[in-house]
Amino acid sequence: MSSASTITSPRNASEPAPPAVADQEARLELKPDGPTTGYVDGGWWPRSRKMEVELPALVAALGQRLGRVESVSYHLGDWDAPPRIVNVEGAAVRLAGYRVQRTGSVDVIARDQRVTLVVVGPEYTEQAAREVLTASAGSGNTDDVSTLLANDHPAATAQKEDRT
Repeated sequence: MSSASTITSPRNASEPAPPAVADQEARLELKPDGPTTGYVDGGWWPRSRKMEVELPALVAALGQRLGRVESVSYHLGDWDAPPRIVNVEGAAVRLAGYRVQRTGSVDVIARDQRVTLVVVGPEYTEQAAREVLTASAGSGNTDDVSTLLANDHPAATAQKEDRT
């Protein structure tokens, strides 16, 4: 399975990350409602690695489709250590980190529905992030998280080089 998108290099790691502001809208793209296809239901591009800061905007954006979000699971290595519960608009949302959760993804769980999102790291440039978001939200997309964020893409390679 491969995506038609080409990922470009992320922002230079020495540049400061944009501030995470809880009242900003989530940068999120979802597949159209309908029968589910593939491994992800869309993509999310948070502004930071602080789940407790980013979660309110994501929950608000998903509210129309899911209703009340009850929990979010994530890979432990992807986020700064968040609290176990975050209050979002007066409702408790449980956070659960797992080492077995696919890196680069979150599962957002409501009472009767769940969505899996590819998470584009905040260090990616707007162009690179938009390409992944667009690909992940394509109605016919069947790519998994690893393919959408593949190591052989220039963005992933540049990201690794910046960290060494």
